[in-house]
Amino acid sequence: MTIPVLSAKPAPAPARHLDNLESEAIYILRETAAEFSNPALLFSGGKDSTVLLRLAEKAFRPSKFPFPLLHVDTGENFPEVIAFRDRIAKQLGERLIVRTVQDSIDRGRVKLKTPNQSRNALQSVTLLDAIAEFEFDACIGGARRDEEKARAKERIFSYRNSFGQWDPRHQRPELWSLYNGRLDKGEHMRIFPLSNWTEIDIWRYIEREEMELPSLYYAHERPLAVRGKNLVPFSDLFPAREDDVIETRVVRFRTVGDITCTLPVESNAATVEQVIAETMVASLSERGATRLDDQTSDASMEERKRAGYF
Repeated sequence: MTIPVLSAKPAPAPARHLDNLESEAIYILRETAAEFSNPALLFSGGKDSTVLLRLAEKAFRPSKFPFPLLHVDTGENFPEVIAFRDRIAKQLGERLIVRTVQDSIDRGRVKLKTPNQSRNALQSVTLLDAIAEFEFDACIGGARRDEEKARAKERIFSYRNSFGQWDPRHQRPELWSLYNGRLDKGEHMRIFPLSNWTEIDIWRYIEREEMELPSLYYAHERPLAVRGKNLVPFSDLFPAREDDVIETRVVRFRTVGDITCTLPVESNAATVEQVIAETMVASLSERGATRLDDQTSDASMEERKRAGYF
């Protein structure tokens, strides 16, 4: 009997690394489908959730996904990202559920302190209401441990109590990649298949898979309000202040969250390869460099997560 030779030449280390991350994420997605009766995948149109969609395709195609896509729209998201979200969901032929913070405001579930208050942190209420409405027992998201110190405390299967609250001191052990998905009524789990990925891993995977992203991730000219060290985007929904100095800069976005709290960085990186090169030498994480709410919010990320924030 002749034993076949699998490979005389091993794959390059970066390729093996991405293969391992991909394999782990696919395993987590399949475990989620097996352990939970009614999961959902949070899809915003951002780079991390778009990578999750590609992984879900590899995990479940040619079948349909065993979960719908869910997005909580603050009403102040970048229009380019919303258009991308809708187009990709339609191309995949998957069900997209959208719930809005504005609806929560109209129903009195959320109250704005000022008319121009950022709605980003307020989406926790809308998310928890959507979980209750559809009785989701698990929500899959694209958060990564390298983004922010509170997210570094997350388990891959992150338990939430019947109030949707997270307590980092009461999470379940995950030895040998064994995940405990048992829940009582009203409780749910947040699932993070990208926990062990970094920002550079995401971009290398996007490069390898030749994935499309919203154009905001690449260098483009944009009028911005200059406020000290910050370059602040604005739109018809979130106009500039009367005293703002407006300048046109060449920038790109490292994250594409709510327009009220997402800052661009000056950049000429117009291709995936150029973004990777730029990211390799960045001294701050994308949230640390570009999320205004992390810089100015009275509540830390951990406090927001304890109250239901993703």
